[in-house]
Amino acid sequence: MKKAIGIDIGGTKIAAGIISESGELLTRAEVKSDLTGRERMFEQVVKAVEQALEGSQFSDLEGIGVGVPGKVDRDKGIAVFQNNLPWKQFPISSRLLEQFGVVKSIKIDNDVYMAGFAEWKAAQGGTNETFVYVTISTGIACSIIHHGSFFRGAGFAGELGLIPVLSKKGNQRLETISAGPGIQNIAGIPTKEVFSGYLNGSQDYQFIIDEVTGHLAQGLYSISCLIDPHRMVFGGSVIQNNPFLLELIKEKLKNYQLPEQQHFLEQMSISTLAQNNGVIGAGLRVFERI
Repeated sequence: MKKAIGIDIGGTKIAAGIISESGELLTRAEVKSDLTGRERMFEQVVKAVEQALEGSQFSDLEGIGVGVPGKVDRDKGIAVFQNNLPWKQFPISSRLLEQFGVVKSIKIDNDVYMAGFAEWKAAQGGTNETFVYVTISTGIACSIIHHGSFFRGAGFAGELGLIPVLSKKGNQRLETISAGPGIQNIAGIPTKEVFSGYLNGSQDYQFIIDEVTGHLAQGLYSISCLIDPHRMVFGGSVIQNNPFLLELIKEKLKNYQLPEQQHFLEQMSISTLAQNNGVIGAGLRVFERI
């Protein structure tokens, strides 16, 4: 059985695991991110990989796949720019080669693209339809796979969170008012408490969630109009931990759509891979050329 290491790097945590060619997560390790410096952050990546190996040798593996937030140079293996890591122009591929020596190959990509690949390949069977993966977490972004290939544009495609939407305070970027930190800023309390209050029937939180889902529907309608995807899967802690959000989003999205667009509503679902899609996707990309 062929195996690879998958690494999912984020501003809160780093997860690593051994992935089989069929997409099975064989081992998994998780450590906290250290944002106090470039080298401290890299040390945490190394720690996660070493814990995930559990006695395995790199000579037994096909390579390493790495998902990194923000813009990456896939050819040179460089983490170019991130909002949430101290890694501007960080040569992640060469540093991993220096650290671990015998590595057959290293593939680097944006973390949302890695997670999207796992959803397309492992959870959805790798169809040739137009597939979109959306993450709603500390940020908001998406990846698009059309006929088996990523749609990348000039390199910044999929930044759904940057789209301006109309709010009561005027036009604001979707991410700033609908991602986890944005919800916390609006409410003045931790995001988890907002959702707890909503589920307990508090009118104050009903109003906040109504606004948030309305903003998300606006952003998603732009995707519906531009590429009319066959299928959309959602991941990320905000919607993964609060799956009721999807039905609220659908209700509001339906108000924007023409009847001919509403087939899309039946093809929206929440990830079944939970918080492992980034690790699985990164590992699977070692075996693929997409």
